Amino acid sequence: MGAGPRRGSRPPGVGVVPALEGAGLIALHLAATPLVGDGRLRWGTVGTEATDELPGDALVPEPKWSYTLGVGVAAPPEAVWPWIAQIGQGRGGFYSYQTLENLIGCRIVNTTEVLPEHQHPAVGQEIRLHPDAPPMRVAVVDPPHALVLAGAPADLAAEESGGAVTWQFVVRADAGGGSRLLTRGRYDHTSDWRARLGFGRFPLEAIVFVMSRRMMLEIARLAEGGA
Repeated sequence: MGAGPRRGSRPPGVGVVPALEGAGLIALHLAATPLVGDGRLRWGTVGTEATDELPGDALVPEPKWSYTLGVGVAAPPEAVWPWIAQIGQGRGGFYSYQTLENLIGCRIVNTTEVLPEHQHPAVGQEIRLHPDAPPMRVAVVDPPHALVLAGAPADLAAEESGGAVTWQFVVRADAGGGSRLLTRGRYDHTSDWRARLGFGRFPLEAIVFVMSRRMMLEIARLAEGGA
């Protein structure tokens, strides 16, 4: 059963309280980084999910660092997919801390509806995270199971671009009619300080964790409400 539109709900992450929550969590995780170790890199995963081969892994075959996060969804993959398909700036948003993201100029609007005009991402399509930043491109589309965005064309080596990144979404059917939603990021970069700042693990990993965790929990909520 597919996800239907949700109307009348307040977009997730809007307001002063969510912004303070997001900023506080990022500050906490940045400070705790020396103590956390690799635990954040596999938050929510079960079994072998953190090490399983996923669609898009070959785009960054030897990452400097990577993460895999997981969450259970009480809805089938067909109900989860519409929210993933429309992800992006100027599209459905990122289902995270909207006010906080907009403080740095992202111009994000997190929707609580399935948007028909954004339900068919195509390989090569540009997906923006920020209106002034280079876009990611759709590298893999396999509804309702996988969407992979790449931060550099697959034929462009990290040595030429300064860095390469994938943002991978995978939805697996689970027992009892539910799903497992996984998201993975794989990062490679040169030794140049600008590349390390843009693609390196610190401080990016703590920020990505806080925002991705909120995003995944919100996608689960939306999918469960529309299933």
